[in-house]
Amino acid sequence: MTVERSGAEDVDRTLALLWRARGGGAEPTRGRRPTLTIERIVAAAIAVADADGLAAASMHRVAKELGAGTMTLYTYVPGKAELVDLMVDDVLVGRRLPGPGEPRRGDWREQVALYAERTRQVYRDHPWLCEVSRVRPPLGPGQLAGQEYLLSIMDALGLPPRQAVAAANGIGTYVDANAALGAENTRLERSTGQSTEAWWHQRSSFWENYFVVDAHPAMNRIWLGGGFDQSAKAQGDTAYEFGLNRMLDGIQALVD
Repeated sequence: MTVERSGAEDVDRTLALLWRARGGGAEPTRGRRPTLTIERIVAAAIAVADADGLAAASMHRVAKELGAGTMTLYTYVPGKAELVDLMVDDVLVGRRLPGPGEPRRGDWREQVALYAERTRQVYRDHPWLCEVSRVRPPLGPGQLAGQEYLLSIMDALGLPPRQAVAAANGIGTYVDANAALGAENTRLERSTGQSTEAWWHQRSSFWENYFVVDAHPAMNRIWLGGGFDQSAKAQGDTAYEFGLNRMLDGIQALVD
């Protein structure tokens, strides 16, 4: 699912909502005392999306979960696109990455591993994240905390500014992309009731009836050598760890 945004999107209002902890117009200020809060609305929307997917987290459905009228929600949040921004940043805040001056574990590779672990866990807990484009992310506390954390690691290694940005962005993109694949797998298993292993088993006849060895000699050699002996999930985990470690090896070599 892609949430469409209008050209007249109220950027200032969205930013004020994302950074509401700093104060400034996040709640209705006129009329009767507010019966809801942004926090309650976002929490309800996340709960709906966790249970039934992002498409189910409509303004109407969220309002119903809160026992409020749909139009009441619009006095707090301009629309669905802005609500999704708040949802995404809220779960990213939940990674609770160490901030400036806070203690960190181990060396720089272990610190990157912490970012990766917590980001992947967020996607596991909230599979609907794979339905949200990360090309234009919400500029909220959760998004910026992740960027600051990775940049601080690269900066501490002594990388020049442009290389620090490239390394941090490369790691972030790699982790996000793999986390999204895992979330998509979870979402498909929930929606179809079929595991990925069962999906592959159901197609086992392909290898006997359609696979042409002469057209795929490398694949056949690696198959016979045990390259595909792991389950689909284990292969995915191995590929992820291999790729991340080789990326970090490259950064280490650059530093050295």
